[in-house]
Amino acid sequence: MTLPLPSDLVARSQAPRVRLFADHVLITRTDGLSCEMDESLVPLLSLRTEGLDRASENEARRVLERLGAVELECVDEIAPPDGCEADYVVRADGDAHTFCAFTARALAQWRALGWHVEIDARYPFRVGDEEPAWYARVEPSDEKPDWFGLELGVEVGGVRIDLLPVLLDLLDRLDAEGGLDALVTSCRTTWALKVSETHHVMVPIERLRALLRVVAELYQGEHRRLRTFPELRATALVELDSAFERAGARITWTDRTGVTERARARVAPLAPVAPPQGLQATLRPYQAEGVAFLQRLAEDGGGGVLADEMGLGKTLQTIAHICVERAAGRLEAPALVVGPTSLVGNWARELARFAPALRVVVLHGPERRARWSEVPRAHVVVTTYPVLVRDEDRFAEQRFHLVVLDEAQAIKNVRSQARRAVSRLQSSHRVCLTGTPVENHLGELWSIFDWLTPGLLGGELAFRRFFRQPIEQRGDADRLAALREAVAPHVLRRLKRDVAKELPPKTELVVPVELGGKQRELYEAIRVAAHADVRRAIRAKGLAASAVTILDALTKLRQACCDPRLVRMDAARHVGDSAKLDALLTMLGEQLEDGHRILVFSQFTSMLALISEALRARDVRYLMLTGETRERQRVVDAFEEGRADVFLISLKAGGTGLNLTSADTVVHFDPWWNPAAQAQATDRAYRIGQTRPVFVHNLYVAGSVEERVMRLQDKKRWLSSALLGDAAAGAHLSEDDVEALLAPLSSAEP
Repeated sequence: MTLPLPSDLVARSQAPRVRLFADHVLITRTDGLSCEMDESLVPLLSLRTEGLDRASENEARRVLERLGAVELECVDEIAPPDGCEADYVVRADGDAHTFCAFTARALAQWRALGWHVEIDARYPFRVGDEEPAWYARVEPSDEKPDWFGLELGVEVGGVRIDLLPVLLDLLDRLDAEGGLDALVTSCRTTWALKVSETHHVMVPIERLRALLRVVAELYQGEHRRLRTFPELRATALVELDSAFERAGARITWTDRTGVTERARARVAPLAPVAPPQGLQATLRPYQAEGVAFLQRLAEDGGGGVLADEMGLGKTLQTIAHICVERAAGRLEAPALVVGPTSLVGNWARELARFAPALRVVVLHGPERRARWSEVPRAHVVVTTYPVLVRDEDRFAEQRFHLVVLDEAQAIKNVRSQARRAVSRLQSSHRVCLTGTPVENHLGELWSIFDWLTPGLLGGELAFRRFFRQPIEQRGDADRLAALREAVAPHVLRRLKRDVAKELPPKTELVVPVELGGKQRELYEAIRVAAHADVRRAIRAKGLAASAVTILDALTKLRQACCDPRLVRMDAARHVGDSAKLDALLTMLGEQLEDGHRILVFSQFTSMLALISEALRARDVRYLMLTGETRERQRVVDAFEEGRADVFLISLKAGGTGLNLTSADTVVHFDPWWNPAAQAQATDRAYRIGQTRPVFVHNLYVAGSVEERVMRLQDKKRWLSSALLGDAAAGAHLSEDDVEALLAPLSSAEP
């Protein structure tokens, strides 16, 4: 009598047996004319099906073939090694990632079916059966204080394997292939990272992108080769932790220096700051948060940007911060405030109003030399960028507790005199106040941060290669995200719509004006001649060297749009019509009848003079402020007191430092390249204290260079908004842009 075998034993004895191994096989590639032969490493399979019936054997073969295995005898271009017992090959047009993915998928399926699987010891595409345990270890650098190294890897079989060298090599390769976007275009869901000659770790693509982005942020330029990073960049480690948490994984940290905890504190929610002694003002909640931000910067020893939208009280928040420093006994040297000349009086008034106990010294004008003796005993010193440049050596000798740069875009050009002068200032802390840290390109951001927090964004050349070119030229979303994460702990940005909800609505309107008759003919005559001059210049010198010629051409066209009398050429003398001036006067008449008070901005002071003539002829009360206005505050006070209903202001002279909340209508007579400059001008009226809805009218000549300037404004606006919180698409001025700007008047889109 024969006893029946246990059913599971019968199943095991009849299960297919698969051997997985790899060897160099000869692959022949042909293009029809010639052939090439090389040796490649590919997965090979042997299938043993003893004890199985024909149907079960066929089913086993179908399982292999569904996974991508092909019978060797069907593949002409692959010659197996001598003595090879392989029955199948995985197609040789794959790579290590494909083969490792095959291994992970195949082993799981085979074992689920109860197959016997044997893996050759030399098989090079092994992957772990489970999610690897990730770890990170931060160690101080032996060469520089406040610099660190990172070991980042996985634990396999109780052995820690540092993957940082693998990730850095992969970064270098991807940089040559278009950046981290190449990971997405590869259509892979996982990526194989090689940890030994035979083992790989499979990493989901999104997690790998997070890993690479963090590593790239930490190691830029020469520091990628040295594998060290400054503590200022350690906030990237916090993002690494967050990326693993989002993926449902975790990473074990070893950090005896505490740099990771300090980085977490740098991005933690701001702790409230008690109202400082000596401040004669009640801070709004968002302003108290701004003071807490400035305090965190001071405690951390770094610098930062208070980038609130214009009109939210950056000056008051800074004064409150100085009061906190004084009350805590830390103001052992003066705080220095540097700003445009137009803001000196405003700072002096605000300090006297909100912090009368502070000793303030204003260094401005010829009498400033006599006041230098008061500086050591002062709490606050107020000066201007021009004075700082002229007295550079003297400022460099004086130590300050804090340096505040108001309208800090003044140092956006790293090679300017102002930028050189501020770099020589000695201070414990540095703060920039600007709603527009980026106006035209990312190089401006680098210049500001290289002064604020040297080393945060690396050297200028490395920054250009790693951030500027990928972001500005390719719209690289990963590099943009890395840049935002790098600067985020050092920037506080709030918008009026988010924190000043009591403000009335603001309505932006675009007002097209049609040119006709002789003014239209003049525009086209100027355009044709200018276009020819620009083309010749670009052919002879190239685009970059033709900037003066291009700017001259565009300026003449903009002047022709505003008023023919602005154009200095004989043909313009015989043109008496100005369509835009007529449109403005009609608009002003309607607005004044309805009781509105109006600010009119223009780039051209000569245009403001023509507008003033027209207003005088119509007995309209007006005031005017330009760069030649001596007593700015007297003129501003006169308007606020109601002595005029129209205020003509040059964009350059009046874009900052004015509080004109008695006006509820803003007119931009001519569009300017920089949308931030126009926004700041609008904010002269739309700021804290405004109680009426504000209407902003943007005049432009339809189909002209002005309409195209407005389109370029939209393209430029992305740089600031993408970094500080909104969109992420952009472009820069190119030869195509120049051609579009100089296109015929009639070709513009409606």
